[in-house]
Amino acid sequence: MENFYEYDEQFRDTIGTVDKEGKRIWVYPKKPKGSYHTKRAIVAIVLLGLLFSGPFIKIGGQPLLLFNIFERKFVLFGIPFWPQDFYLFGLAMITFFVFIILFTVVFGRVWCGWACPQTIFMELVFRKIEYWIDGDAAQQRKLKDMPWNTKKITKRVFKYAIFLAISLLIAHTLMAYLIGIDNVVDIVTSSPYDHWSGFIGMLFFTAIFFWVFSYFREQACIAVCPYGRLQGVLLNKDSMAVSYDFKRGEPRGRIKKGEIEEGKGDCIDCKLCVHVCPTGIDIRNGTQLECVNCTACMDACDEVMTKVDRPKGLVRIASYNNIVEGTKKIFTGRVIGYTVVLAALLVALGTLLSNRTAIDATALRVPGQLYQKNEKGDIQNLINILFINKSFDPIQLSVKVRNIPSATIQQVGKPEISLGPNSTFEGIFFVTIPLADLHDPKTPIIIDVYKDGEVVETTKTNFLAPFNVK
Repeated sequence: MENFYEYDEQFRDTIGTVDKEGKRIWVYPKKPKGSYHTKRAIVAIVLLGLLFSGPFIKIGGQPLLLFNIFERKFVLFGIPFWPQDFYLFGLAMITFFVFIILFTVVFGRVWCGWACPQTIFMELVFRKIEYWIDGDAAQQRKLKDMPWNTKKITKRVFKYAIFLAISLLIAHTLMAYLIGIDNVVDIVTSSPYDHWSGFIGMLFFTAIFFWVFSYFREQACIAVCPYGRLQGVLLNKDSMAVSYDFKRGEPRGRIKKGEIEEGKGDCIDCKLCVHVCPTGIDIRNGTQLECVNCTACMDACDEVMTKVDRPKGLVRIASYNNIVEGTKKIFTGRVIGYTVVLAALLVALGTLLSNRTAIDATALRVPGQLYQKNEKGDIQNLINILFINKSFDPIQLSVKVRNIPSATIQQVGKPEISLGPNSTFEGIFFVTIPLADLHDPKTPIIIDVYKDGEVVETTKTNFLAPFNVK
């Protein structure tokens, strides 16, 4: 056990994919198999199906999801959102991050191994193709060391051609979520000269995805993804994660099926858990930031335990305290605290979403304008009102001052306020109030916006009057 803990401290000074000279160690993981891998494959198929079908799904004629940052138009489950709804987006992001924190505190980095697009594409798409063309880990190493001949060139061209095609598909799908599937189809079916920006965007995203999945690979999880770094802060001794049962496994040593030897643990030091790891770590060293909880080591270890007639679960989903003390404690004070915060955020977000209106209006006085008197002696202010139609239907609106019954409001130049779907309208209005109804040089006024006779939005501004008003 003494050597084990000494090694446990040493490994934290290095990264599994970098040698002593700082050069990258290329990872050739052994082809995974087992019950957990099968379940991951099923989850991946479902998620990939949702990802690639998403741009084609429409609700009420609108896309299921759209994140058009270029036109500042966002659609979530058929509901449009505009920059004016940014506070909802911000609250939703905070809620999402708190959920991720809570999920990580309880279950570790399960998201990374089972649902993260980087892991799904890398391990369950691109590596599958690599295993099919280049073979398992040993064959891949042999192919790498092989001189450039017809066989190696053919395999490399074939593999990278498929990688490029899939990267192109991913790029088109991403663009569909950014600008809409109709615009993507228009770009694809037209000459690049007609859509230079879209064409360059496609090439850029394709190149990025091809580079990440053919070269950068696991480094995205190890060196770039901030979630892996957060793991060290979020995890505690009660967090569930892929863990090696060192109490049961140590000390390591070779054993045969049915053999029972005093003082020897169940780990036979076959290192299959290391060979199958896609990030090149040894799970027996403990929880590490490189571990994405893909469970490949669990499948490999369970297979070996079955062969040597030992119980499965030497490497399993467990917490540190679960291994040391045999206890399972999920609802700790920290978890309860995060749960309360998450519940409060969900209630706030749900309340704001339910009270969100499809019409938005903002009233401001026209800059540089004070007030004026008309021929009747009434006071007039020039007000600028910006209307936003967040719906997908054309609408007609009208306005009225609520808190001063004698006040009138009339648009300059146009009698109607008409807005098309997903559009804005900015109008200039004369607000007229009899001098007798004004008792302060600055009077707050409330303007109601009507649609089909019902108040759909309210906005406020100040009405200026002479200083000697009584």
